[in-house]
Amino acid sequence: MAVAPSSSSSALRSVLSPSVKLPNPKLPFSPNTVCPPPAVELRYPSLTSTPKQHAIFGGAYSFSAAKRSFFSPSQALPNGDSAKPTEVQELHVYEINERDRSSPAYLRLSQKSVNSLGDLVPFTNKVYSGDLQKRLGITAGICVLIQNKPERKGDRYEAIYSFYFGDYGHIAVQGSYLTYEDTYLAVTGGSGIFEGVYGQVKLQQLIFPVKLFYTFYLKGIKDLPQELLGEPVEPNPGVEPSASAKACEPDATIANFTD
Repeated sequence: MAVAPSSSSSALRSVLSPSVKLPNPKLPFSPNTVCPPPAVELRYPSLTSTPKQHAIFGGAYSFSAAKRSFFSPSQALPNGDSAKPTEVQELHVYEINERDRSSPAYLRLSQKSVNSLGDLVPFTNKVYSGDLQKRLGITAGICVLIQNKPERKGDRYEAIYSFYFGDYGHIAVQGSYLTYEDTYLAVTGGSGIFEGVYGQVKLQQLIFPVKLFYTFYLKGIKDLPQELLGEPVEPNPGVEPSASAKACEPDATIANFTD
């Protein structure tokens, strides 16, 4: 059924806003007639106009402020957050396997008779202060065997582990662990007083795998507590923790030391 042009234009005018321009209703209509799309006049502020405050969801929003927050990180951060301490602090600890923790466990995933790529070694040992007068906590982690070095009578591992210091928190490290020479690992983070820490740690093999000495070079944290900073005993295979530290007596441990 054909619709009269006058009634059609009347119905459209009742739906669309007065700003919409309609085709001339008096023009003859045929199926081959192509009607151009109606020209709609937008009454919203231009997004490309000069920065002004526009009402969005009932609040004021500034495009210039949004640009600053995205492209000026220094303005988005609270004062002081961009100024991390860069002073290097040294921390010395001993890691000692006293053969009372069923560690290490050797998982020969390669199913070969010699140490081979993919073998896993989870471990946990005790940690003492550098002066060997305090029990600090434990290490806990895993080593993945990368390469057996028969000519060096040792192995190369990729190690991921943590040092736990009771209420003080922990330090996480990762990197190469060589059983036949000293190595450096990256300090990748921490918790507690060590939150935000970075740097590196030197690992000295004294007796594999039962006695190791570490020197941490730490950045990004506040001054370390004095009870962690005793004068270190010169590393050598014969060092031993004090009897009171071994016995975990109250005056020879840190608060809630990790066991």
